[in-house]
Amino acid sequence: MLRAVTALAKPAHWRGRGTATIMLGSAASAAQEIPPAMTTPTRATAAVLAAVMLATATLGAVDSKKAEYVGGTISAISEQAEGLLDTATETQLVFTPERGKGPSLMIPYTAISTLEYGQKAGRRVGVAILVSPLALFSKKRKHFFTIGFKDKDGKDQAVVLELGKDIVRTTLTIVETRSGKKIDYQDDEARKAGRGGN
Repeated sequence: MLRAVTALAKPAHWRGRGTATIMLGSAASAAQEIPPAMTTPTRATAAVLAAVMLATATLGAVDSKKAEYVGGTISAISEQAEGLLDTATETQLVFTPERGKGPSLMIPYTAISTLEYGQKAGRRVGVAILVSPLALFSKKRKHFFTIGFKDKDGKDQAVVLELGKDIVRTTLTIVETRSGKKIDYQDDEARKAGRGGN
């Protein structure tokens, strides 16, 4: 149990500067006072941590029937751009971000070189992927689908999409079938989530 204590006597050099409270883990701990100058960085650190936790809480709220562009080599699409992932056409996968977040991304199934699925963003893709670190800190189950492919100029590209929970199995099955590439599942849990318990 934590309790707050404040020192009864202030050293002369702290007088007039106010008091600070310290949290102690037990009654046997000696009561001490922290000078106000030392509490300011602590407050700043707490504020930064609170902001990170708030940002993290709002991340990962991808609609269950949509996808979110988490990062990759395509700079024309804004990070964390949510949109529709269209698997209806037989020749290409199309990600259309919400208005103002970037152009539609069309990946021909024949251009796909690698597929990876799991809770981590693309560990084995051979290109540098830019992913916001905040997007990776949530405790909520994530569905990261990393696609490596060649663009029209033959250059290696990669995208990391977070899939909404209702489109995971269908999307993985369709993309794997149409591309002819096997999905690299990061672990058994990812395999179960992607294949429905197989």
